[in-house]
Amino acid sequence: MRLTRFTDYALRVLIYAALNEGRQITITELTEKYNLSRNHLLKVVHLLSKEGLLLSKRGRNGGLVMGKAADKITVGYVVSRFEPQKSLVDCINPRCVLVVGCVLKRALDEAHEVFIDRLNQYTIADLIKEKNYMLLQFGLDINTENH
Repeated sequence: MRLTRFTDYALRVLIYAALNEGRQITITELTEKYNLSRNHLLKVVHLLSKEGLLLSKRGRNGGLVMGKAADKITVGYVVSRFEPQKSLVDCINPRCVLVVGCVLKRALDEAHEVFIDRLNQYTIADLIKEKNYMLLQFGLDINTENH
């Protein structure tokens, strides 16, 4: 299974926001750090805000902060909310002649459930445990008093 870029960006935004807990981050900052499209990130941030995972404040002093604690957001939840395709195969369009007796769809659906269940064992907080290493990768100033 491969995640869409939209889901990938959503996870990256949450990781970055969690790494910078205690301060607002901006779309411009995200686009520069990740080298991503501003328009695409705006859509991602909008949905993250709609889901309550981020809080956004508009205006000159605006920015983004975590809407929920990083240890309360599971990776599986984000993936299941952001991935548009719920089933790995489409047996209806075009209609498959094997649909009546085929077990493939059920097997793939069960595998998808196991995949999401496994991702639900990880939170955004789990993804930032190696915080100092990640901050270095972003070129951020590491001050152990603040992080």
